[in-house]
Order: sequence, then C-alpha cells, then structure tokens
Amino acid sequence: MKPIYIVLLCFAGLSACSKKFLDTTPTDSYNEANFWTGQDNVLSAVNGIYSVMHGFSDYKLYLDNVTPNSYNQSGQTQLAQGKQDPGNVDWFSSVWNLNYEGIGRANNLLAHVDAVDMDAAVKSRVKGEAYFLRALFYEELVSFYSGVPLIVDAPNLTEQAKLPRDTREVVVARILKDLDSAALVLPVSYTAADKGRATRGAALALKTRVLLYESRFAEAAAAATEVTKLGYSLYPDYRQLFTEAHENNQEVIFDVQYSSPDYVHGLNLALDLQLNIAPLPDLVNSYLMKDGLPPSTSPLYNPSKPYDNRDPRLQQIFAIPGYMFKGVIVPAAKYYSTGFGYKKYTTYADSVTYATDLTNSALNIILLRYADVLLMYAEAQNEAAGPDASVYDALNQVRTRAGMPAIPQGLSQDDLRTVIRQERRVELAGEGLYYNDIRRWRTAETVMNQPAYNSKGAVIQVRSFNKDRDYLWAIATVTIEQNPALKQNPGY
Repeated sequence: MKPIYIVLLCFAGLSACSKKFLDTTPTDSYNEANFWTGQDNVLSAVNGIYSVMHGFSDYKLYLDNVTPNSYNQSGQTQLAQGKQDPGNVDWFSSVWNLNYEGIGRANNLLAHVDAVDMDAAVKSRVKGEAYFLRALFYEELVSFYSGVPLIVDAPNLTEQAKLPRDTREVVVARILKDLDSAALVLPVSYTAADKGRATRGAALALKTRVLLYESRFAEAAAAATEVTKLGYSLYPDYRQLFTEAHENNQEVIFDVQYSSPDYVHGLNLALDLQLNIAPLPDLVNSYLMKDGLPPSTSPLYNPSKPYDNRDPRLQQIFAIPGYMFKGVIVPAAKYYSTGFGYKKYTTYADSVTYATDLTNSALNIILLRYADVLLMYAEAQNEAAGPDASVYDALNQVRTRAGMPAIPQGLSQDDLRTVIRQERRVELAGEGLYYNDIRRWRTAETVMNQPAYNSKGAVIQVRSFNKDRDYLWAIATVTIEQNPALKQNPGY
C-alpha cells in the first residue's frame, strides 16, 4: 500500500504557489485566515510538502546523462557537451523553482502550526517532517548552485522576492540545523498507514550526505554510524529491491512515494522505450568479474560472451542484448541508442512477457538507502582516518549482498579510495547520484572531457567540461530577471 495520499497546499510563496492553491483546494471552504484550525488540515499541509518531490522524477535520474554512466540523444545535451548558458537549459530554472516551492510550503507550515490546537505528539512530528523536507530542498539547491537565498519565514513576496544569495556555508549550516531538529523528534519507523514519511534515519542519512558532500569527513562518518544503530539492513535481493512488490523494505530509508492512478511517473517509457537514460558502455563494462578481478586478468572472462560471469548486479541493473528481459531474449537492435537499456526503475520483470508496453509507473523512487549509507561511511572514514577495519566491513556488507568477494586487505588509503568510488558507481548506478559524485571528487573535468561511445565503438556524443565553470549550474536568465540581486555563478 502507498500510504501518503497528497493534498496540495500552498497559500502563498515562490513559484506562483498561491495560484496552485486556488487550483487544488476548494475556495469556498478554506483560505489563509481559516485553514490552520485543526490536525487534519495540518496533515494535509505536510502532505503538500511531500507532493513537491514528485517533480524530482523530471530530473533526478536524468542527472546520469551528464556523466560517463548514460546518454540521452535529445535531452541534457547542452550540459553534457559543455554548451550550456543561463538561458538554454530548462533545469536551471525548473529545479530552482521546484525546490523553492517545497521550501515555501515547509516555511508556511512551520509559521502556522504552533498555533493549531492538535495532538502535541503529532504536531512535534509534523514539524520534524517539515524541517527534514526543507533541508532536503535546500540541499538540492546547494548541490547545483552553491549559495542561494536562505528563506525560513512564511512566504512573503514583498520581503523575499529581491533577496541576494547567502553563502554556501550559511545555507549548509541551516540545513544541518534543520536536520538535527528533525532527528530529535522524528520516529525511527511508522505503522503501515504512515510509511513513507520522514524518519530519524532519513534525517541522519541526509545529514551524512550533506557532510560528505562538504568534505567534513569525520562528522559524516559519525552521522553514518548513528544511522547504522537504527535497525536498517540490506535487502537480500538487489533486483527485487527496486520493484513495487518489495517497496518500503528494511533497506529503504527515504523515498518518493507514488500511488496509481493519482501519482505516477513515466520511467517505464523513459528508460525502456524512449531511451532517455541509456546506459553507456563505459559504465556497463566497468563491472568486474564475479571473482572480483577485471576482465583483463580474470580466468572467468570469455570474449565471446563478455557479460557472463560478471558482478551479478550487471544483469540485475541492465538489459543486455542476448540475455532475457520482459520474457524474451533481447535483440541486438532493441537498444539502438547505446546498445544497452535499464531494468532498474522499470516495472518489467526478466521472465514475464508483456502484451503491451507499460506506460505510467507507481514505483517509488529511492532517495536514501542503507547501502548508500554504508558506502558513505566507508568513504568518509577512509578519508578521515585511513583504511581501518570498519571501512572494509562497510564495503564488504554491500559486496556480499551483491554476490561479490570481499575487498583484499592491506590496501593503501589511495587504493581503497579507488575501490570505494568504483563500488559507489556500480552499486548506485541509475540512481542519479554519480553526477554529484564526480563533481565533488573533482573528477568531472577528466571523465567528462572524453567522447561517449556506443556498444559498437562509434562516437555518439562529444563531451566537454570546463573546470572553471561547470562544477556549478548557472542561475537561469529568467530567475535573475525576476531578482536582479542574485549574483551569477562564475563563468556564465
């Protein structure tokens, strides 16, 4: 069951929220003056904050197209080729507006909820949810634009429309404060009716990510350690982890909830038919053999069957010609874009034949999961203290679930760093995280200044990355026109 049913709510704020309120709430029943009168309305308001995350499906997974992981022949081309400017990439304005919409809704709830007569425990929890969600939206903004206007009061267009950017440090400090506030009051888990809401683990896992992205490694490792104490574990079947039948399992810390027919996305179409996120050979061929060795040195490698005996995640994530998917052996011409397709985040099974292609999907999109926390811990601890036993343990938990052998002992910090980065890439492939990884590692200037090839070795895209500009997005021309106080990022 998908438990969070969304009631859109936004009285006033950024991105024309007041118009959306008129579109979604009966105007003869509620207005700004009389809405905040009871617990049911407060719960509708917090659900309205969650609903903003449905917009994540428009860009989160597509971020891999601006990495060596995947390719889109008709989208993200400006970013991938280094030809972006403040006016030619829709994401520059849409991602900004979407996340400020969520921030405005969270601020509106936090400004009014204390005055509502309702159950005290529910009120405390709802405030924690709003703190968490506001932090999530601000982290999205910081990761793309760096410092942004920090707004924590109820939406007020007159006072807030012309605010300048705050520094990255100021915004990150507020993100961490909100996450600490959330972690203090959010429950560890929910009963079935409320599954999918933010938990203490979600707040601490997002805190881990924020600290890791800010290179505050010792703090990130400490936050990840707190998550490991909350009862999460790896789901035993990697393939089933990303299916509707096994949603909300013990590995999922926080996800975007969908429920058919009202709240669906189009990833079946995008991944399997339109090939809008097409895996590149650079990613597919990076998977090791199941003995832990690269194909070049493994006795298991057979050049006539190059995808046999590989890391089991390879066949669980990708649709590969010559192997079964959707009840048939995939023909060579099926994935014409790069030669490969994604299984992950489609609702298709390997052995089931489908009479017609599935269109809309209600599969939840996972934003935080326990395997990622283990990998974040391994990276942070290795950077902070070197390759101690806990780093190997965290890595090997992920590899054991995947069916891969343990990492050899005795590696240097540099060598283990390479292993950790590779493990993040193959474990989290198709989840939209690699774009932020190559930017924070400062490797994008290397890996994105190379052509993208298809499975036949033909160049399908010439890519470029300007290290003096492209680690941040531009603030869109239209956004600066609306608020001239915003200073543009360098190089745009």
